[in-house]
Amino acid sequence: MKIHFFGAARTTTGSMYLLEVNGKQLLLECGLFQGHRQESEQLNKVLPFDTRSVDAVVLSHSHLDHAGKLPSLCKNYDGPIHATSATRDLCGIMLLDSGHIQEQDALFVSKLRAKKHQPPVEPLYTTADAQKCVAQFIPHDYEKPFEVVPGVTVTFRDAGHILGSAQVILDVQENGRKFRHLFTGDIGRGGDELLRDPIPVENVDFLQIESTYAARVHEQRPDADDLVCKLVGETLKQRGKVIVPAFSVGRTQQIVYVLHELTCAGKLPRLPIFVDSPLSVNATDIYNKHPESLRPSIRDTLCNNENPFGMGNLTYIASAEESKKLNDRQEPMIIISASGMCEGGRIRHHLRNNLGDPKNLALFLGYCAEATLGAQIVAGKNPVSIFGEPCDVRAKVVSLDTYSGHADKNELKAYVQKLTGDIKKIICIHGEETQVLAHAETLRGLKPKAQVIVPTYQQVVEI
Repeated sequence: MKIHFFGAARTTTGSMYLLEVNGKQLLLECGLFQGHRQESEQLNKVLPFDTRSVDAVVLSHSHLDHAGKLPSLCKNYDGPIHATSATRDLCGIMLLDSGHIQEQDALFVSKLRAKKHQPPVEPLYTTADAQKCVAQFIPHDYEKPFEVVPGVTVTFRDAGHILGSAQVILDVQENGRKFRHLFTGDIGRGGDELLRDPIPVENVDFLQIESTYAARVHEQRPDADDLVCKLVGETLKQRGKVIVPAFSVGRTQQIVYVLHELTCAGKLPRLPIFVDSPLSVNATDIYNKHPESLRPSIRDTLCNNENPFGMGNLTYIASAEESKKLNDRQEPMIIISASGMCEGGRIRHHLRNNLGDPKNLALFLGYCAEATLGAQIVAGKNPVSIFGEPCDVRAKVVSLDTYSGHADKNELKAYVQKLTGDIKKIICIHGEETQVLAHAETLRGLKPKAQVIVPTYQQVVEI
């Protein structure tokens, strides 16, 4: 078996791995590159292999850095896309939303370019492309093996990263031998308020593992809840606004739950909270439909018809018109909007309208890949470019990685220690170069008999 690394190799975005096995081609993930605008646009415009030769696609979860380029693939690919049921349902809204954003952003940027007598830009793909793609999904339950191509059986096991996220277990029969290859996808931290913990995998021969926070240790959660309460309270006293860039799936539901608990405990006043993302509205509904991925306590809450994702002062906004009206409101409020890396969606409009006011707070809760708008703001760049125009940053900017859905250095180490089997080769992916190289060193110490590889873009590794 050969693995071609076409993304998330010494970077965190664009996850894409093409496996050659038994004369067939199996694609793991098909994600968007997010980062340096010009470089990402060039990488996203092309797929570096013959899409007509792909026999099947397997997807670990629905985040766009793993699934966001599937509509482009499906322009020339008509085969199956295998995923968990929750991932299928989430992609059913996320990819259509992404197509709509691609169209709207292209239209908006084209209008700005027209004023400068520059040619228009085309969307990467459209909602129609996304609709075709979604129709090709085949859903599977956790722990139910299925043959994906001859000689390769796949089993999805809960990864605890977001709703429906899976570790992908590949049991391979090739040239008279059998082996188990584990692709981790993105691994959750465990102890999440909403999701189940990652479930260990047995009898692993080869390991392909994410490295997003492999050289960092997250802060403890109780401290983070108190810090959020303190930061929001200070902003309210200044009569400012709190702008929260958050992924529509995962971080949005988590921060809504945290604010719900803080408000119910009387630690925060019932100030107006807006979740400004049609995708987040639909994603939250899907959380309610998939209790199999949720902690028993949350399942019980849902069964009792209680809503952990809603309260009287919380408004979910779907329409663009209602979103624009938020710009006219001057009272203190919290606006949660996608995307988390600020590379698309309504969050860029809210940042453009609110970053210039020192009374306001921009609160980042998740990972921002290098060179994304979110990463630039967190790093202190001033001004930043939004829709091709400079925007001054005078608001307070705080980034908390505590709410990250990715396991940190110690949690990744503990995850590997729980795996059983004689691991012969470990491949470190999905991490910026400093993180992935540090992870490799940690794993060499942890598994001294295993060969540890850190592939580069388009490198081929033989299993």
